[in-house]
Amino acid sequence: MRRARNLVLASIETEDGGRCVDLFRRPDETYGFEEYRRDSEDGRGWFMIGGYGSAVYTSEAEARANAVKVIPWLSQALRR
Repeated sequence: MRRARNLVLASIETEDGGRCVDLFRRPDETYGFEEYRRDSEDGRGWFMIGGYGSAVYTSEAEARANAVKVIPWLSQALRR
């Protein structure tokens, strides 16, 4: 049975928990990433802000490398 939704492989947050990047695998075995934000005073959760989720990559490593290129804070968060 195939998955109907993306599978999140990693979720990387900023130190303050205000932003996050999800790296995911799609049901068709391609990969992608998306950036989200959440406001501590707003209890509604995460909001997509990046608009990167439609880009298609052939591996998790390729998706991660491209995420690091376009999301300024991600490189530092991965070093923690």
